Amino acid sequence: MTDPTRTEPTGFDGNQPQPPDLWARTATETEAKKAVSSTPGWERELLEKLVLGTLAEQRAARRWRNFWRFGWLALITLIIWAAWQRDLSSTSKSTPHTAVVDVKGEIAAGAEASAEFVVAAMKSAFEDPGSQAVVLLINSPGGSPVQAGMINDEITRLKAKHNKPLYAVVEETCASAAYYIAAAADEIYVDKASIVGSIGVLMDGFGFTGTMEKLGVERRLLTAGENKGFLDPFSPQSATQRGYAQQMLDQIHQQFIEAVKEGRGERLKATPETFSGLFWTGQQAVDMGLADQYGTLDYVAREVVKAEDVIDYTRRDNVAERLARKFGATFGETVLRGMRSAPALR
Repeated sequence: MTDPTRTEPTGFDGNQPQPPDLWARTATETEAKKAVSSTPGWERELLEKLVLGTLAEQRAARRWRNFWRFGWLALITLIIWAAWQRDLSSTSKSTPHTAVVDVKGEIAAGAEASAEFVVAAMKSAFEDPGSQAVVLLINSPGGSPVQAGMINDEITRLKAKHNKPLYAVVEETCASAAYYIAAAADEIYVDKASIVGSIGVLMDGFGFTGTMEKLGVERRLLTAGENKGFLDPFSPQSATQRGYAQQMLDQIHQQFIEAVKEGRGERLKATPETFSGLFWTGQQAVDMGLADQYGTLDYVAREVVKAEDVIDYTRRDNVAERLARKFGATFGETVLRGMRSAPALR
């Protein structure tokens, strides 16, 4: 017979403890919560913990933000320093060498082929005691006659001051303002397929007066001075205004012609077409006296200058300037430049 008052262990092992009483534990937790909630100031203590936790998270987030900011700043500084060091190292060699300055792309203020950059590079090249000669490596369709004239004048001055020769080496194109610059060189070397010449001046734009009349649009332009708005594309152009613009272009063209004649001298075999704005191949340019002979940068350094080591003195935009343009710092200037109509050697 089994004793009804005896409690038998459950499970397979008679020594196994009894399972916990869930009802009893729930009651105990409830009583603990009541005790805590009945403790004076518990709300304030909980609020303080929440505030301190939030502040800790904010401090951690702020530290990470500062870390990334300083990281990017250090990276940009390192890039600028490396570029600066490269420029210094490229122009510090005092052993005999051939100095080269690039004239590439549009010749214009603010561009890499601006008078500011090209003249600064030429000064460094001429002043270096190790440079035996300076070579302008040209690949440009032209641009501003003002910028080209400034470079042309500075070439003449630097050659006389330092008593060093300057050669122009043409790659694909040396036209208009680019040839204005090359004309001041002691000798011009081309490839037989290079494009050379285009000795002329142009001023281009658009006229929308007829279109505006068809659309029923009225142009309201107020000026102080009867000719102040004569280049406005939405206003008609009178014969007097056209004649004035043509006179200005002819004057700039004559300045260009005189620079070419002075630079090329007796080597130039001028014809009625030479200054008409036409352009020719390098082979034709040599026959016409616009260029001297065929040659590359390596050829000139090796055979003409007799200094095979070539050092690049070209001045270019730094990283900060490129980033500023990339993010639109000069957007307004670009728009205004595009809207203006100015003479160009192209």
